[in-house]
Amino acid sequence: MGNPLRDRRTPQEFAANRQSIDFDDKIGEFGRLAGIVEADLSTLGAEKLPPGWRDRTVAGQLNFGFADAQQGLPVLEGRVAATVDAVCQRCLEPMELALTVELKLLFASDSAEATDDSGFEVWELDEETLRPLDIVDEALAMAVPLAVLHENDENCSRPADVADESRDTIRPFAALKSQMEHDN
Repeated sequence: MGNPLRDRRTPQEFAANRQSIDFDDKIGEFGRLAGIVEADLSTLGAEKLPPGWRDRTVAGQLNFGFADAQQGLPVLEGRVAATVDAVCQRCLEPMELALTVELKLLFASDSAEATDDSGFEVWELDEETLRPLDIVDEALAMAVPLAVLHENDENCSRPADVADESRDTIRPFAALKSQMEHDN
């Protein structure tokens, strides 16, 4: 039997079967998330690269159903969690980043099909079918912050408020200012 996370079906088929998917896969199986992590880690030297980062676990549970009694609006509710390796943008050292995503999605071909008070985020479909793996991959990729930082300064080897005293300050407009003062 195949892995339902990789099955491609319509949301209505998943919902009609009340499909419940428990999974425990490796980051390497989630192409978009793996690409983001790989790009971030590429800034590290080989000696600092965390070994086996693609083998870290992505785990979660997904439950399909319907939001309405007429069974016209398929939904997905669930929770996904992963710990990925990342580079702190403050100290430029490797670190672990915990990602947790709560999913409450309503599948629609048009956002007008959903009401604003439903509590669900509308997931518009470009195609008739979907793969749950793609939804999890997208949700985790969107959960990665633009700038990853250690949560507290104790874990960071170079806090932001510590300036490098030996660095010369470059003032690109200083020459222009002195020229303007000289001309007046």
